[in-house]
Amino acid sequence: MFRKILPHPLLTLLLIVVWQMLMNSFSLGNLVLGVILGLAIPIMTAPYWPNRPRLANLPKIVEYVLIVLWDIVVANVIVAQIILFKRNSDMQPNWVTIPLDIRTPEAITVLAGTITMTPGTVSSDVSACGRSLLIHCLHAPDPDSVRDEIKERYERRLKEIFE
Repeated sequence: MFRKILPHPLLTLLLIVVWQMLMNSFSLGNLVLGVILGLAIPIMTAPYWPNRPRLANLPKIVEYVLIVLWDIVVANVIVAQIILFKRNSDMQPNWVTIPLDIRTPEAITVLAGTITMTPGTVSSDVSACGRSLLIHCLHAPDPDSVRDEIKERYERRLKEIFE
């Protein structure tokens, strides 16, 4: 019975919080509407998520989020330095192919999103078989080190979280 009312409890909570932030003021009416939306949307979309992943390793998720947030801050500083102080002729943009060990579509999506959110890199394509990811780097004199860093820093942790 609980699964029918709350098929996605975290999504329900997220929708309530996002609704409150969108309203930019707290009132009982806004909270009630947020709860209604937080309950109705997951119930209506539950049939489209039949095999949703189970994320039971909360410490690993928190670790991953903190690492990504730190990397975003560091990458912002690096990209600012590149833009402000590096001549165009000295830049070495590169396409890098990342062979994937992760297999679930959700994990691949999170990895691609993480790469895109980090300034200086953007995910461009996933191979048809889902075994490699093509990314573009603003400045990557050593594409192999970029590949290795992404695999070690992000993909390994996502494998622990999703698989």
